Amino acid sequence: MLGDKIKEILYEYVKIESFTNTSGERLVEEFFTGHFEKIPYFKEHPENWGLYPLEDDPLQRNVCWAIVRGKGNKTVAMVHHYDIVDIEDYKLLKPLAFSPDELAAALADHKDMLPEDALVDLEAGSFVFCRGGCDMKAGGAIQYALLEEYSKLANFEGNVIVLGVPDEENLSAGMRAAVRLLAELKEKQGLEYLMMINSEPHQRKDFSKGVFSEGTVGKMMPFVYVRGFLSHAGKVFEGLNPVSVLSEIVAKTEVNMDFADVVDGEAAPPPTWLYQKDSKDRYDVSMPLSAQGCFSVLTLKQTPAELLGKVKRVCEDGFLTVIERLNENYEKFLAATGQPVKKLPWKVKTVGFGELYEEAKAQHGTVFEEAYEMERERILRDLAEGRINMIEGNFQLIEKIYDYIEDISPRVVYGLLPPYYPNVSNVYFDGIAEEASGLSEKLSTYTQEEYGQIYDKEYFYTGICDLSYINIDDPTAQRESVAGAMPLFGAYYDIPFEQIKAVSMAGINIGPWGKDFHKLTERVYKEDLYERTPRILDYAVKLLLK
Repeated sequence: MLGDKIKEILYEYVKIESFTNTSGERLVEEFFTGHFEKIPYFKEHPENWGLYPLEDDPLQRNVCWAIVRGKGNKTVAMVHHYDIVDIEDYKLLKPLAFSPDELAAALADHKDMLPEDALVDLEAGSFVFCRGGCDMKAGGAIQYALLEEYSKLANFEGNVIVLGVPDEENLSAGMRAAVRLLAELKEKQGLEYLMMINSEPHQRKDFSKGVFSEGTVGKMMPFVYVRGFLSHAGKVFEGLNPVSVLSEIVAKTEVNMDFADVVDGEAAPPPTWLYQKDSKDRYDVSMPLSAQGCFSVLTLKQTPAELLGKVKRVCEDGFLTVIERLNENYEKFLAATGQPVKKLPWKVKTVGFGELYEEAKAQHGTVFEEAYEMERERILRDLAEGRINMIEGNFQLIEKIYDYIEDISPRVVYGLLPPYYPNVSNVYFDGIAEEASGLSEKLSTYTQEEYGQIYDKEYFYTGICDLSYINIDDPTAQRESVAGAMPLFGAYYDIPFEQIKAVSMAGINIGPWGKDFHKLTERVYKEDLYERTPRILDYAVKLLLK
């Protein structure tokens, strides 16, 4: 039975400790190869499956792909990621994190560790508990089991390709490589892509209703670098502390709903800051020279240019607030010490990364360009060898530019850090195939008839996922706006905008019900995993390829 096959695949799949952005992800390739080389269709057609390398990847990871070719060129693509997050919260149960049955038994002996909802599910035996089962090897097991079933069918109508990708929990390097693979297969085999089906787990507000997502939220990570003016702590009005400016910018942006998109009753969560640091690495009695940070913004409709416009305005407002507060207190200080009142010299100055780069280039020409390129190459080596992280590398590049900036007055520099996930939804996509139009409604009718259960439609999956890279309107404009704002773009990090345009297709998330992603109590609903979701997914494929 199909459910038994899914369980067999899942239990082997979750054994693999494929932590994101580690060499452990490559262990999945052995599992994938071992599985598909036993299937008669893929034995006979070795050209229809394999490993596709991630370009310039320090870990030498691959996309695992397999396609069942049938009649015609119409093609349904399915995708899932196989990387997982860490297991620190499992504590003494870490050795059992990848063994569902053993973990369930152990959790039953540690009930005090569990919230009430998880305990109810554990005692009911209705969910599979383990790391990576829900997010998202369950979806992968369903896709692989269905593909094997399709490989047995004679006179199969259309084509189905399944992609297993690494790195989704990090920078989605796997999906960005998969787009290149899809573009190559389209060109070589004349495939016509109708829809991308992701199988991330869905969450439920109403437990009686499932959810189909016809797109995904986007994600951008603006950075802010504040250059202050050095002074001894005993001479505070002779300097400008960059920490005060950054703090004001943080206060004006943290969970600020002005940054949150709203589309037809769906709202993106407001932004939150992920990193803040000043430039001092030891104690002394002077102010720090600079402070920097970055924050996460989820989007439903904003473009990079629109978001950066908001960031610029809030940086200017924050800077002005600090200057006004400084002048107010400086006036009080002068009055208290019997000195004549005057203003401090500080002015609001805010520039984008690209503007700062061009300023240094205008002042020092090729001398700056050569030094900048040498510094970027060093940073890329350090990133590849794990000596620094992406955020550190970004701000080291900003510091290098400042070596060639002659204006030493305080200012704010803003831009973008990787990754960039475009917001994508079928509601925006003009090129939707006729077969894919209205699919959610057709599937919901099916689930009501077969299972007596309604599935609601949402325009955006809010968990961030690889559907961000399935279609695009203007690749040139997207590339220009991101490249001009992101110091590490093009070398350390790139997006195949042109290939996305070439393979553009509608998307949908059809996955099992899951709870507590990334937590000790991560779990996936057995009925969905073994019975309902596979049949919904199969029905979707039949509707698309009929």
